[in-house]
Amino acid sequence: MYEPIRTKSVHTTVAAPGGDFPHRSREEELDIQLAGHLAALLAVTDELRAVAGTPELDTAAAELAAQVARLRGGHAPARSTVADALHEPHVIALHQRAHALAGRALVVAASRADTAAAILAARRMEFHADATEPVAA
Repeated sequence: MYEPIRTKSVHTTVAAPGGDFPHRSREEELDIQLAGHLAALLAVTDELRAVAGTPELDTAAAELAAQVARLRGGHAPARSTVADALHEPHVIALHQRAHALAGRALVVAASRADTAAAILAARRMEFHADATEPVAA
């Protein structure tokens, strides 16, 4: 009924040194993944800074940029420059997105035992969770 597979799977083939596809260690893969999550969080933080710039957001952006540069071997991350006027529901959505990204970064940072990135991600999660809570009247 089905035609048999005629080639070996790339997942079971052991490549010789200098093979045709790149190999990375688990740590390198986690570094790449963590840098991506932190860079995405930095982009959302830059958007929030454009709307409601606070000293805490400025500090967070600098810390995130430093962590991304560290994970990328000194290469500075691309920064967002948003100048659009945003309204309040959009700001809440940005905080929710930032909270989710910080959570993903925390999971990866914990997996690779990166204490500095884990602490930064946890602080960002707390900040964005507080920002989405309704203010008691």
